[in-house]
Amino acid sequence: MSTYVYGIARSSHPSLPNEAKGVGDPPRPVRILKQGRLAALVSDAPEDLRPKRRDLLAHQNVLREAGEKGTVLPLRFGGISPDDETLASVLAEREDHYLERLLALDGKAEYNVKASHDEEAVLHRVLADDPRLRAMAEAGRTGGGSHEQKIQLGERIATAVQLREAADADLVRARLEEAAEEVSAGPQSTGWLTNLSFLVVRERGADFLNAVDELRKQQPHLVLTVTGPLPPYSFVE
Repeated sequence: MSTYVYGIARSSHPSLPNEAKGVGDPPRPVRILKQGRLAALVSDAPEDLRPKRRDLLAHQNVLREAGEKGTVLPLRFGGISPDDETLASVLAEREDHYLERLLALDGKAEYNVKASHDEEAVLHRVLADDPRLRAMAEAGRTGGGSHEQKIQLGERIATAVQLREAADADLVRARLEEAAEEVSAGPQSTGWLTNLSFLVVRERGADFLNAVDELRKQQPHLVLTVTGPLPPYSFVE
């Protein structure tokens, strides 16, 4: 039977959640697979595993419970090994690497930050930054200018907003990475200027959130969405 893998910890990790409820219906009991100086949190893998809410929460809860007492390298939902023996061989082969990552992640958590623009506020911002563009927009509002000039104005505003998006993406990273240990860029999608994950010392979590709040105050045209603290998914291979 295939083996579902939740995460990897040191074999000396205290209070790993043995017999916790894992994924599946009925939930598969979580067990601990030890290999050398490492231990993997695993269960039997359901045959028809899908990212259903119940199973996503079960995966997260196992990692949350394990992470309360020590560092765990979290696998994303859906990590499956052909069997225990294959997993044990991977742990043995990559023991030094996993131990290095465990050391690097000790006492740290992940905060994900997605940034977008308030459309009206960023429009005011780009016009305020470019007096000529602002004058053209004002002339257009008072009825001046040809149809072609209005099209050109719209194109110039769109270009200015795009340049602002790139600059603000760099700004978010520069300001917030000062309060973090590492930064990992996540996948981009429509609607976000940037999608970044920050590795933050748990004791400095409040400092990181304060940095986010300060950035919001200084750049009110930015909309910042923060999720965390999370297991450091983005900092584990």
